[in-house]
Amino acid sequence: MASKIYPSPKAALEGVLFDGMTIMSGGFGLSGNPESLIPEIRAAGVKDLTVISNNAGADGFGLWMLLESRQVRKMISSYVGENKLFESQFLSGELELELNPQGTLAERIRAGGAGIPAFYTRTGVGTVVAEGKPVEEFDGELYVRERWLRADLSIIKAWRADPEGNLQFRKTARNFNPNMATAGKITVVEVEEIVEAGTFDPDQVHTPGIFIDRIVLSTINEKRIEKLTTRERETG
Repeated sequence: MASKIYPSPKAALEGVLFDGMTIMSGGFGLSGNPESLIPEIRAAGVKDLTVISNNAGADGFGLWMLLESRQVRKMISSYVGENKLFESQFLSGELELELNPQGTLAERIRAGGAGIPAFYTRTGVGTVVAEGKPVEEFDGELYVRERWLRADLSIIKAWRADPEGNLQFRKTARNFNPNMATAGKITVVEVEEIVEAGTFDPDQVHTPGIFIDRIVLSTINEKRIEKLTTRERETG
């Protein structure tokens, strides 16, 4: 059986990138971004991308790089804030945006990985979120039908992996990453550490290796903090 471990982020993406593809990118704010893989997508020069991600990084970081290089045609996201480039490209009409309530976005991704083509939710009924979508009544309440999300490629950031691709995430870096790992035709994960098989207790595996196609050690682990506020410790 061929090894899932690749020698570099560039090598881990060879043969899977093409113009017009859909990419899921893990992360929430600055936590859990696949920050070693994104620069390699930029360097590859693929364009007209549809990117599914909670947000698009922050100024100068994460998916912002692909916006800055004009490689992204459409974002499917739930948060535009703290990214001036994302905002300006959307408002100018340069970037198409499909804005989702955050829970709906998460469930659409989970449904894609679980093979559930559609589901109903009350979130968004009577708003622009429901425009053009079927709405049905269940038990006296209206629900809007939402479709699954799937991708040609999922890029994931995890804490640790074993050679089979079983993953552990650390704290809030877990965010969208585990669900996105299940919803890509190809899933590439960058990790801070690759450990020996059998290191994980089965109950400690957050994402089973069956969903992971390629593994690479991260070359960038900045772990930025969006807003750091401190105060003097009170005494007495």
